[in-house]
Amino acid sequence: MTAIRVIPCLDVDAGRVVKGVHFRGLRDAGDPVELARRYDAEGADEITFLDVTASSGDRATMLGVVERTASEVFVPLTVGGGVRAVEDVDRLLRAGADKVGVNTAAIARPELVSEIAERFGSQVLVLSVDARRVTDGPPTASGYEVTTHGGRRGTGLDAVEWARRAVELGAGEILLNSMDADGTTAGFDLEMIADVRREVAVPLVASGGAGRPDHFLEAVRAGADAVLAASVFHFGALTVGQVKAHLRAAGVEVR
Repeated sequence: MTAIRVIPCLDVDAGRVVKGVHFRGLRDAGDPVELARRYDAEGADEITFLDVTASSGDRATMLGVVERTASEVFVPLTVGGGVRAVEDVDRLLRAGADKVGVNTAAIARPELVSEIAERFGSQVLVLSVDARRVTDGPPTASGYEVTTHGGRRGTGLDAVEWARRAVELGAGEILLNSMDADGTTAGFDLEMIADVRREVAVPLVASGGAGRPDHFLEAVRAGADAVLAASVFHFGALTVGQVKAHLRAAGVEVR
């Protein structure tokens, strides 16, 4: 097993970090650059920025925030939200991003995944999959459906099959976010992680639901190569160091 990465996620809206439950009831969590500096000092392996309203509000990702963070923080940055074309990826990389996440635009036009991978390499491209269990409407083969616009719109697309297909198209990493668990601090969707793990060989980042150190360990044992969280870090319930210490104590190699 490769060394596990612990990744704080900064959901950004209008230049501020926000966090809610199921992407609703958002509350302010601070300045993104200040939080990024804090996580860098705590030993974060990467930092992920997601512009949570870029797609629904039809706005481009906040280049200024990325530029300021890249000038002060020296861990890899993944940035997603509002990426619709190869040119958007180019601008983000020039601003200081190391990897770029795509979601809505790739669902609308899967060829975008191949275009980005061919231009910049698969290692740059993270497919962000916001998935939920299907409880009404037509079922999917896996029981999970891809959603867009912060989980507000279902696509009818099977989440496991979409992850597998995107890897074939050139995605170098999957960021799997459980919309059912997002912000609940009740634990990751372990079954979803395991189901996607069986279908893809690229690094898999588990997101959505972290609340206790044990949750991170459970996600790793389910097949995650990296564990991502927001609320527990932003509001002081846990530190990156505490999560890493817990994983090490359980015999897990961390970065």
